[in-house]
Amino acid sequence: MVKLARVEDRPTPPEVYSWRVYANSLIATFAAVMIGYDSAFIGTSISLASFKKEFDLVDRPQANLDLIDANIVSMYQAGCFFGAIFGYPVGYYWGRKYGLFAAGLLFCVGAILQTVASDKTGLGIIYAGRVIAGVAIGAASNLAPIYVAEIAPPAIRGRLIGLYELCWQIGGVTGFWINYGVTRHIPESHKQWVIAFAVQLVPGGLLLFGSLFLKESPRFLVTRDRNMQALKNLSYLRHLPEDAPYVVEELREIQEAVEHERSLAGAGFFGPMKTVFADRRLVYRLLLGSSLFAWQNATGINAINYYSPTIFKSIGLTGASTSLLTTGVYGIIKLLGAVVFLLYLVDQLGRKLLLIIGSVGGAISMFYIGAYIAISDPTSNTSSTVDSGGRSAIAFFYIWTIFYSPSWNGTPWVVGAEIFPQHVRTFTQACMASSNWLYTFLIARFTPQMFSSMHYGVYIFFASLMVLSVPYVYFLLPETKTVPLERMDELFASDVKPWRAHAIVTQRMQENRRLQSGISTPMGSIKIEDQKLEIAQRV
Repeated sequence: MVKLARVEDRPTPPEVYSWRVYANSLIATFAAVMIGYDSAFIGTSISLASFKKEFDLVDRPQANLDLIDANIVSMYQAGCFFGAIFGYPVGYYWGRKYGLFAAGLLFCVGAILQTVASDKTGLGIIYAGRVIAGVAIGAASNLAPIYVAEIAPPAIRGRLIGLYELCWQIGGVTGFWINYGVTRHIPESHKQWVIAFAVQLVPGGLLLFGSLFLKESPRFLVTRDRNMQALKNLSYLRHLPEDAPYVVEELREIQEAVEHERSLAGAGFFGPMKTVFADRRLVYRLLLGSSLFAWQNATGINAINYYSPTIFKSIGLTGASTSLLTTGVYGIIKLLGAVVFLLYLVDQLGRKLLLIIGSVGGAISMFYIGAYIAISDPTSNTSSTVDSGGRSAIAFFYIWTIFYSPSWNGTPWVVGAEIFPQHVRTFTQACMASSNWLYTFLIARFTPQMFSSMHYGVYIFFASLMVLSVPYVYFLLPETKTVPLERMDELFASDVKPWRAHAIVTQRMQENRRLQSGISTPMGSIKIEDQKLEIAQRV
C-alpha cells in the first residue's frame, strides 16, 4: 500500500490508496510515454546524416531543410490537434477505456507507416504516419487525464494525474538516449535512423493491450445510468466493499452532481456544449485552462524538446555526440523533476505556487542564456571547446530545466482535468488538449525560422513571457488542491476572489464536516442498506 504524504479533504480509509487506483492510472497515463518519446527522438533523428541521405536532403538549401524539418515535426502536432477534438465524441460514446484502446490501435498504425518508410516511398508515408499517430495521441491526451481525474481520491488526484507527466518524461529520456546510442554505436545507414522510429511501437502496443485491463470510470458509468456497474467499479478502485460508507457516500455525490449538471442542459452529445457556452463562468474556466497551455509553451519548452540540437548549437556546443549527450542529461533532469512533482510538490505546495516559482526561476535562467549569447556570440567561435561562459550558459539551461520540470511541465494538465463539472468534462478536456496541441504546433512549425532571424532574442522573448505569467497566475487562477471535483464551482463563484478562493472553500468544507459529524439521531442518518436500495432503484 502506498503511504506517501497527502492532505485529505475528509477522513479516508487507508484501503482507498491501494495499488488498484495507481495501477489503473498508470495504464491510462502510459499514453504520455508516446508523446514524450516523440518530442525527444524526432528532431534528432531527422537531423542525422543517414536520414538526410536516405531521402535526398543533403544538398538542399538551408531554408528548404528548415521547412522540411518543421513540416515533419509539426504534422504530428497538427494530427494531435484534430485528435484531441475527435476525442470528445469517442469519450462520450465509447467511454474512457475503449477510447484509450482505440487510440493505442491507431497509434500503432501510424508508427508502422513511419517505420516502413525508405528512399523508395519518399517522405510522404512519414507525413501520413505522423498525422495518424498524432490523431491517436491527441485523443489519448484528452481521455487519459479525464479518466484519472474521475477515478482519483481527492487527496492524491494531483499525484495520479501527475503520472501523465512522469510517463511523458520517461518517454523523453528513452528517446534522447536511444538517439545517442544509435549515433554512437550504429554506422551511418538506414538502420541507424529507422530504429528510433520503430521503438514507437513498444509504448503504443503497451497502451493498446493495457487498456483492456482498465476499470471504466464510475463517473462515466453514472452518466450512462449504469449505476450498479459504477458501484462495482468504484468498490474495486477504492478496495472497499460495495456497502462501505465511504463508497456509498462517494457514489451518492457523483450521482447528485450528474443529476444537477443534466438539469442545466439535459443529456445528449450537445448538452455539454450548451452548458459551457450558456454559462460565462464555465467559459471563463475554458479560457483560463486553455491559456495555461499557451503560457506553458511560452516558456520555450517545445522549442527545446523538438529542436534541442539547434538550441545547444546556439550556446556553442558542436558535434552530434556532444549535443546528444547534453540533451540526454536534460531529459534525465526533466524526469527527476517529474518524480518530485508527482510524489510531493503538486499535492503539497499546490498548483498555483508551483507555476509562479517555475516562472520566476525559468525567466532568470533564460535571461542569462540570452545575455551570454548576445555578448559572446558563441556560434562564431571556431574552437571545438566550450569556454567558461558557455559552461555557465549550459548550467543555467539545466537550472531552467530544474525550475520548469516540476512546475509548468505537468501542472496545466492537472488543472485542466480538475476544474470542470463531470457533465461537460469530456468536451472541455477536448478543448484543453486541442489548445495545447495548437500552441505546440505553432512553436514546432516556426522555431527554426525564429532561431534564424532572432538569435539570442528567442531566449529574451521566452523569458519575458515567463515574467508576464506570474501576475496572470496569481490574480486569475484559484488553487485546486484537495478540493473535490464536485465542489469546483465554489472556487469559481463570482463573489470569490481567485487568490482567496481556496481558503474560503476549504473553510466551508470543514464547517460542513463539523455539522455532519454532529448529526447522530436516527432521522439524521441514512442507513447503508437504504442507500444501496436507492442505487438499485436508479438502474
